[in-house]
Amino acid sequence: MANPPLHPYHPIIYVRGFAATTNEIEDAVSDPYMGFNLGSTRARQAWGGDTHRFFFESPLVRLMSEHGYNDLFDNGQDQLDTPGALLPYRCVVVFRYYDEASDVFGSGDTPPMEHFAKRLSELILKLKARLLENPANHLLPADFRVYLVAHSMGGLICRAFLQNPALGSNEARAAVDKVFTYATPHNGIDMRIVRNVPGWLTFGDIDNFNRERMAAYLALPKGDDVSIVQGFAPQRIFNLVGTNPKDYRVAAGASAWAAGEASDGLVRISNATTHGPGPGGTNVASPRAFVHRSHSGYYGIVNSEEGYQNLTRFLFGQLRMDGVLDIDDISLPIEVQKAMDAGKTVRASYQFEVAVSIRACQWQITRRELRENSAIFRTYAQLFPGADGTVRAPDRSQSPHLFSVFLDPTKSVKASGSVSLAFELRILVPDYEVDGLLFLDRHYEGGYILQRQIIVEASPNPGAIGGWSLKYGFQETNPGKPGIVADSKPLADGPGVCFSIPIEQKVRPGVRGALRIEARPWS
Repeated sequence: MANPPLHPYHPIIYVRGFAATTNEIEDAVSDPYMGFNLGSTRARQAWGGDTHRFFFESPLVRLMSEHGYNDLFDNGQDQLDTPGALLPYRCVVVFRYYDEASDVFGSGDTPPMEHFAKRLSELILKLKARLLENPANHLLPADFRVYLVAHSMGGLICRAFLQNPALGSNEARAAVDKVFTYATPHNGIDMRIVRNVPGWLTFGDIDNFNRERMAAYLALPKGDDVSIVQGFAPQRIFNLVGTNPKDYRVAAGASAWAAGEASDGLVRISNATTHGPGPGGTNVASPRAFVHRSHSGYYGIVNSEEGYQNLTRFLFGQLRMDGVLDIDDISLPIEVQKAMDAGKTVRASYQFEVAVSIRACQWQITRRELRENSAIFRTYAQLFPGADGTVRAPDRSQSPHLFSVFLDPTKSVKASGSVSLAFELRILVPDYEVDGLLFLDRHYEGGYILQRQIIVEASPNPGAIGGWSLKYGFQETNPGKPGIVADSKPLADGPGVCFSIPIEQKVRPGVRGALRIEARPWS
């Protein structure tokens, strides 16, 4: 289906996160932008060794200054509620769903999640009607689209509206083009002691994050997994995952302690992503990125440069690039191999780290590291299932998915319009267990059995497969230049191209396999 004429710059509706207490609700409704206007100031070491301040103006300000968006406030009035006001199509609307729970603007009683989802549906249709009133928008009803951008519980409100047919109208759901979630507990909130937030804990509506309660408003069967997206393409939902719990200071740090190290201080990394049935009914993981930011606060995920860059590239970019590591063989240290050959039970686990950078930018768009508790974990049995002592074929469904990155040729620093990324892949020295005992001979913590930095560049080429010519290169042999022409092939599951980069570390313990790079057109 062809894109509407105004694509990709559709209206954005921002849906804020959870507020538990009366004071938090009153603070939220007192902010016209519900936190989407909050920036941050950080210290960064410059190339000369001195320290400079880095100012991030906020997602709202950057959308206005870089992409021509507008808010809808004028002379102290919300123009969405002002009869006769002509609204610009490229606008940011704040869904003020907590107004009803405020003592100042509402009854003081917080409505349930189902009510918020219905209100979101109403807001979308109201915005559509008002935008159609402005002839300068040149908008046809069939061309109206909207983006949903949500923080924390706001992402669950969006999913409830999209997934539950009883909550809102099909016309409003059909208008949603993409959804971007910051730090949303898609599979609930778990704590050290009580595990999943219990359903009986209704103070401040915290039971909204209980999986049984979530299944009800998300129209899913009860179970341990409520991160399933139904009724909306899971590949059109982006999950930004925070990995920094220590800077989340809510409840004097008690929340971060309860959530644990592998979290953003409130939401565990394992609970912050979605998946669901894709083309052909196969399970598809939503694209996601990992950034070392906390759930909120001065070092929060919404007011971060990394968050903004992932947001705008997902909304406005033209190319999606995925990296997957297919492992064909992993060799063991000689001593461990001898123990296995002697009939002893050997177990091994592997940690995969990846950090992805965009050309000419001083930040990493996604990063997964062991020290930040976000590395990809696989056991040998997961990578190579089967009985001990047998030849075991690799299970490609367990191949580590390293990244999903969206690229925007309009941001290219090259006249050709090419886009590129560099990623560093590291496989840490594994932990080995022989007959239940850790094998630590010749073990040095922090070592790697593989460490490579690879550059991939895509250049627009109407005559190439998928419309893009692809190159790659290794930083250690040709710094900054992807000089190897990729042997590209069409993707089997839809438009796009793919190619493989051989990877081999021959010294024991070593690895042999291929990096599979997939490039898809994105709109």
